[in-house]
Amino acid sequence: MKCGILLKLRGNYGGENRNLLHHGTDLRKFFRDKRVLVTGHTGFKGSWLSQVLLLWGANVCGYGLAPNTQPNLFNVLGLKKNLEHNLSDIRDQTAVNKIIKRFRPEIVFHLAAQPLVRDSYKNPEYTYAVNIMGTVNILEAVRESRVKSCIIVTSDKVYKNLEQDVAYEEDSPLGGYDPYSNSKACADLIVSSYIQSFFLPENFGKQHNTLIASVRSGNVIGGGDWNKDRLFPDLVKAFLEHGRDVVIRNPDSTRPWQYVLDTLYGYLLLAKSLYSGEVDKSGSWNFGPWTKNVLSVSEIVKVAIDHLEKGSVTIKRDDSKHEAKLLKLNINKARKQLFWQPKFDVYTAIEETMLWYKLYYSDQGNSLVFTKEQIKRYFEDTL
Repeated sequence: MKCGILLKLRGNYGGENRNLLHHGTDLRKFFRDKRVLVTGHTGFKGSWLSQVLLLWGANVCGYGLAPNTQPNLFNVLGLKKNLEHNLSDIRDQTAVNKIIKRFRPEIVFHLAAQPLVRDSYKNPEYTYAVNIMGTVNILEAVRESRVKSCIIVTSDKVYKNLEQDVAYEEDSPLGGYDPYSNSKACADLIVSSYIQSFFLPENFGKQHNTLIASVRSGNVIGGGDWNKDRLFPDLVKAFLEHGRDVVIRNPDSTRPWQYVLDTLYGYLLLAKSLYSGEVDKSGSWNFGPWTKNVLSVSEIVKVAIDHLEKGSVTIKRDDSKHEAKLLKLNINKARKQLFWQPKFDVYTAIEETMLWYKLYYSDQGNSLVFTKEQIKRYFEDTL
């Protein structure tokens, strides 16, 4: 299968989306030669973000643990040789301070985390240490640096989930039932405290020169994710690696599924705005899909099977550990103030994701090539 097939895929660019494409060119020009630190660069989203920044000519420094799956996107893309690669624990405050002092980043994207709900039940202490103190360590290091723009990635699960058909806004009450969700809500509160205590927007340019924001996104999908207890990696491993049924725990649960580049597009736009001194952009932000594209797990699986043209499902319900069953995000703030919105609907996001995996398993040697093609195509007029 030739990787050039990517160029034939349809996109969901229409109406407002066409008016947003100029952002892509602006972002490419803006990030060229910028010094950017990405924590969690070896993870799924961190690898995609690092690859985008490298394509745009940024000077990227990564800080995080070794990849925890085999295969993993970081190694598949060969990122180690193209950025400054630092293996260290986000809980190590001395190491965090050292890397920021030495690299002197202008922009920080903090993605390093313990990202799994079910793992947080098994090891809550580790989850809290990484997600809370890791965030404190980054903010403390930023406070003593010349970083101009800092994005702290939390989660859509930070909200006090009432399991009602309502889309949560940035000022909705925070909560978090399980240790993962709760630790991310705590991290979000920490960001708010640091903004008020040390990075107050009205004091920008007088007492400090740094703007901070926290970003909350939904269930991100895209090629190259092999983490456990995630729907798409489970599908791919079951169907393409082992030729067996995929086991689904909660077929009726709904999530705000969104394409990885839609999410990162929001992060990048926000980072640019903060760097440019737009003080009103400090604070919390939702980046999610259109609410009409929030599908159940069973609906998602049906669409994925159609694209893979293979696979079947076994349902083994497991309610032993609480997980949110209904979750939506309100993205009006990002739409109105950042002029951001999802470019892909959920069906196109699934199509792009499944295509990536199909190409990987049939033509692994061209993984970097077709990943770059997907990035270029997403930002159409950018590269």
